[in-house]
Amino acid sequence: MAAQAVPERVERIVIENCSIATVDADDTEYASGHVVVAGNRIESVGAGRAPDGLENVVRRIDGTGHLVTPGLINTHHHFYQWITRGLATDHNLFDWLVALYPTWARIDEPMVRAAAQGSLAMMARGGVTTAMDHHYVYPRGSGDLTGAIIGAARETGVRFTLARGSMDRSEKDGGLPPDFAVETLEGALAGTEAAIDAHHDASFDAMTQIAVAPCSPFSVSTELMRQGAELARRRGVRLHTHGSETVEEEKFCHELFGMGPTDYFESTGWLGDDVWMAHCVHMNDSDIAAFARTGTGVAHCPSSNARLAAGIARVPDMLAAGVPVGLGVDGTASNESGELHTELRNALLVNRLGPHREGALNARQALRLGTYGGAQVLGRAEQIGSLEPGKLADLVMWKLDTLAHASIADPVTALVLGAAAPVTLSLVNGKPVVEGNRLITVDEDALARATRDEARRLAQIAAGA
Repeated sequence: MAAQAVPERVERIVIENCSIATVDADDTEYASGHVVVAGNRIESVGAGRAPDGLENVVRRIDGTGHLVTPGLINTHHHFYQWITRGLATDHNLFDWLVALYPTWARIDEPMVRAAAQGSLAMMARGGVTTAMDHHYVYPRGSGDLTGAIIGAARETGVRFTLARGSMDRSEKDGGLPPDFAVETLEGALAGTEAAIDAHHDASFDAMTQIAVAPCSPFSVSTELMRQGAELARRRGVRLHTHGSETVEEEKFCHELFGMGPTDYFESTGWLGDDVWMAHCVHMNDSDIAAFARTGTGVAHCPSSNARLAAGIARVPDMLAAGVPVGLGVDGTASNESGELHTELRNALLVNRLGPHREGALNARQALRLGTYGGAQVLGRAEQIGSLEPGKLADLVMWKLDTLAHASIADPVTALVLGAAAPVTLSLVNGKPVVEGNRLITVDEDALARATRDEARRLAQIAAGA
C-alpha cells in the first residue's frame, strides 16, 4: 500500500482506551489501545495511549468500554426494495420476483431517492461505512434514478459503489420482468457508460465508484453480458451480477445455454479478479475452483438466502480455496432488517448448519467477511477494510459496556454474536456520520415518514395499474 504523507497542519482525532480489532493480515488486536486519525487517513494504531506531542488534535475520545473496528462494507443490495418490504414473505426466488416485478416496474425518481435514503440510513447507523447498490430497474419515463441514488449516498456521507444494473430480457423473451421495465441492449450500455462518465472516481480516497452490472442470466441477454464485460474493461471499472443463487437458476441456465451458471459466466467473459457475484449458493467443487483460479469474488447474503429458501452457500470451502468473500444485505424485500450486523451473525450461524458444523466460521472470520473481505470484492483492499496506517479513516466505535454486552468475555464475540451494538461514533473519510447511535447527516424521523409515504404511493399506483 502506498501510504501518503500527512500534511503538516492536518487536524487529528485521537481515540484511546478502547479494544481494537484491526483485521489486518495478522488479525492484530489490542485489549487497550489507540487510533489516531489525521485528516482522512489513519495515522497510527497501537497498544496503550496515543503518542505524545501530537499537534492539531481537535478531538480526543475516551473509548473505555468500546471496540473499534474497520467500518462495515456492504457488497450487495437493492435500495429500491426498501419501499416494498413485507411482501411475498413465503416465496422462493422466482415466485417472489414474479410477485413483485409488476410493482417494482412502477418506481420513479422520488420513490427511488426515498428508498435509497432509507436503505443507506439503516446501514450507516449500524456501522456500515461503505455501501453498494445494484440497481437494475429503469422503467421508461421514471426520471434520473442513477442520480437519485448517488445523491442519497452523498447526503448520507458514506463511501459508495453504484453497480449500474440493467435488464433486456423481458416476459416476451422468456424473462421475468414486464416488457416496459427493461431497457434495450443499446440503451442499457449507453446508460451504464453515462453513469461511469458522470460519477466514477478512480482516486485513492474516492467516495463514489461505478460498476457494470447486468442483473442476472435470466433477465439479461447473452449479448448484454458480453458487451457489458467489454465496456467495464475498456473503462477500467468492476463487474457485478447475480450468480448461482437457486437450483431453479441452474436449471434455467442448462435449458437455455446448455451449461451451468459458472461455465456460462466464463463463456461471456464474466470471471476475473475484477468481477464479484452475489449469492453463489449452488456451487460445486469445479465452480469454486474456477472462482479461485480467476480471483472472482462473492457477496455472501445469508439472511436473504434463508428468507428465499435458496440454500446455504459453501463459504468455508470458498475461503479455503482462496475465493474473496464479502457480505451483503441484499434487497430489503428479501431482508427486512436492512443492516449488516445481521449478516455478520447469520454468516456464522447459518454456515455452522452446513457440513463443516462448528468448524465452519468463527467470530473473527465473520468480522473479516464484513470488513476486509468486502474491501477485496469491491477492489478497494488497499484503501479500506482494515485499520492500518495510511489507509482511509473509515472506522466504527461499538459500545460494548451496556447490559446487552458487558458480561460477554470477548469483544469481537460480543459484536458478532451479541445483540446489535450501539454505534458511539462512525467515521467515513475521517468525518463523523454517526454520533451517539444516531445519524448526524440525516433526520431519521423525517426520513421514516418520507419512505412510508413513498411506499404507500407505490402500492396505490401498482394496485390501480
